[in-house]
Amino acid sequence: MAKGSVSKKKGRKKWYYRFYITGEDGKPKQIERAGTESKAETERMLRKAMEEYESKLVIAQNSNLTLAEVIDMWLEEGLKPSSLANGTVHQYMTKANKIKRHPLAQRKLKAVTSSQLQAYIDFLSFGGTDPNGAQAKPIASGTVNVYMAMLHKVFKFAIYSKRILTANPMDYVVKRTKPADCDIFQNGESQDAGQVLSLEQYRILTDYLRKRGNPCLLAVQISYYAGLRLGEVLGLAWEDIDLEKQCMTICRSLSYSSSRKATSLGPTKTKKTRTVDFGDTLAEILRRAKMAQARESLRYGAMYKVNYVQKTVDRNRTYNDLRALNRNEVPPEGYIPVNLVCVRHDGEYQRQSTITSLCQDLSKSLSGLGHFHFHQLRHTYTSNLLANGATPKDVQELLGHADIRTTMNVYAHAERDSKRATARLLDKLASGE
Repeated sequence: MAKGSVSKKKGRKKWYYRFYITGEDGKPKQIERAGTESKAETERMLRKAMEEYESKLVIAQNSNLTLAEVIDMWLEEGLKPSSLANGTVHQYMTKANKIKRHPLAQRKLKAVTSSQLQAYIDFLSFGGTDPNGAQAKPIASGTVNVYMAMLHKVFKFAIYSKRILTANPMDYVVKRTKPADCDIFQNGESQDAGQVLSLEQYRILTDYLRKRGNPCLLAVQISYYAGLRLGEVLGLAWEDIDLEKQCMTICRSLSYSSSRKATSLGPTKTKKTRTVDFGDTLAEILRRAKMAQARESLRYGAMYKVNYVQKTVDRNRTYNDLRALNRNEVPPEGYIPVNLVCVRHDGEYQRQSTITSLCQDLSKSLSGLGHFHFHQLRHTYTSNLLANGATPKDVQELLGHADIRTTMNVYAHAERDSKRATARLLDKLASGE
């Protein structure tokens, strides 16, 4: 930071201001300028001169920074200290790492143009050949929005916080979409088919997992009968379940951060706690699961795992990271035990990646299941309730949807039999029944 002062020379009416900078040879150098007859005005001139010098210095120092380097600066100085939710921060960090692997990120920031950024966003939207020569598929429209928002924030950070740029090239970048290409003469089932599981498909799925003793079975059953998201199922603790009243409290979700290489417990997607009631079928499943886990605990003995939460602070963020220790191990100070419902045979918490990989394998192993993904269980729960007379408002609250339109959009994927029954309601009106 430059240092300065104002003074009057003997016999002169004007005040003078001077400040010291570091010359090219690394030695201090004095700069002196004439001010006015007003000391206050001369002091203002001094401050302005020093600010201009500092601005030029910052720009000169940062002129060779690449986009990747500025992204790293934004992550540390702009993103992590922000008030954004941990999940949003993780989402941005994941996208940032992907951008940094693209050749565009190796260009100097001042050389990155709007047309280059537009080409990158188009590549994400439409797919194509990536820099490594592999063929890349288009990504979801909502994910493209995240990339665009993040890049806009990075360039804004470069303008206002680092004073490297004077204009944001992302202001001129738009998300383009291809016109819808549909076959107006196609026959057969609509595009919505397969979004929910039939009862027969559910039984095939659970029988397959049961015969193989796969511990992921419980997570599938809970989501089918309670409509929980994958993270909510894996974050559910036995203390959250009241088997007598047949209800469960959904207050947390498990997630994995690839940037932090850590699995942690955090709030639900809507950051709200909700109560989900369930019936006799799920109550019996949970009772049996609890007894089965008690047997596994005896079988593994000292090697049975106990799950703990360890609070980790990064900047102003607190993460509840999961840790698993053998029962005979003494947990370090600060470890808080958590009695999770969905665990492996040895008691350790289930990972999202395990169930995601399982769903992919099931799609290949079981004929008639189609392209199965875990979220279909939640869709199936929604459709089954609405098709059997549940009120949309009750279903919305059970699911934890912030907007009832989300609930009703899921119902658009209901089974064909339910849709036929709904369509034929008008026949009763026409016949006077």
